[in-house]
Amino acid sequence: MDQHRLSANVHAQGLVHDGIYLQFNGERHHIDMRSLTGGRTITVYGQQELVRDLIAHRLATGKELLFEAEAVGLAGLEWGGEPVITFHHGGEERRLSCRIVAGCDGFHGVSRRSIPAGAITTYGREFPYAWLGILAEVAPSSDELVYSFHERGFALLSMRSPSISRLYLQVPHGEELTHWPDERIWDELDIRLGTPGWTLERGHVLEKSITPMRSFVAEPLRHGSLFLAGDSGHIMPPTGAKGLNLAIADVKVLADGLTAWFSSGDESGIDAYSQMCLKRIWNAQNFSTSLTSLMHLDPGADSFALRLQRARQRFTVENENARSALADNYVGLPFDPPVAPGRAQ
Repeated sequence: MDQHRLSANVHAQGLVHDGIYLQFNGERHHIDMRSLTGGRTITVYGQQELVRDLIAHRLATGKELLFEAEAVGLAGLEWGGEPVITFHHGGEERRLSCRIVAGCDGFHGVSRRSIPAGAITTYGREFPYAWLGILAEVAPSSDELVYSFHERGFALLSMRSPSISRLYLQVPHGEELTHWPDERIWDELDIRLGTPGWTLERGHVLEKSITPMRSFVAEPLRHGSLFLAGDSGHIMPPTGAKGLNLAIADVKVLADGLTAWFSSGDESGIDAYSQMCLKRIWNAQNFSTSLTSLMHLDPGADSFALRLQRARQRFTVENENARSALADNYVGLPFDPPVAPGRAQ
């Protein structure tokens, strides 16, 4: 966003955090990411705000932007051909001819499904729990995010702005939202996040939902002229908030590669796209899965597994190398250096 001069609102409205809290046994432990990463921090900025900024910039250019346009088919994806996107818009079927297709249409979109069987491999995992999330009209009850492990399940205290809080509870996989009236949610958050002398501020619940926990990766992220980006190519557990950041990283790598190709014919960047992105994606999958297993209650765990989990939690907050590894992954790993012209990785 800085590179393309689109970050004015991010810097003006984003909440800069130096770290996060990990909580277990009723104790909060601060992971000081600024000091552990040489000054890097976290900026909390709502995804819908980021999308609004990007839409406003696109509209300001005067170039076309179609809303409520559903892609229903892709053809001609072989490299060097002329891909055609078939989509519905305004009650009509339309066709778009192009040279490159960026498949940014999410997990259920048409992009990945258009790749022939056998040309792509998928990996995935379903977790035995879900997140019940609420958006509440109340100031956050903490200066930074709190990841809390409790014998009743995980809880997360997050925020969207100085006046809007985002909070989550671990619930069983397949849980019904009707089982959770607002008062029960607040009471459970109070129990799982509670520490001596601390108060959970309550407010009006603006929205609530249940999100299944799963991981998914498709390999490779390219088929001919089609490049998968974001949720069409990978899904992350929400622990650690890596989904949107990974999607933006995909687009940055792809944009740099396409810029070189269109300007000079250099294909090294687009040839390296899948491998460069997958390296970051699998590192993020490892981090997010590790943090998930560290702070969530596994419904199938026996007493031995629970003791091991407690040992990992204690080691994470007491060992500087463990804290540094967590901090490096949380604030975001650096981009690999650009591929030298003519040298695909």
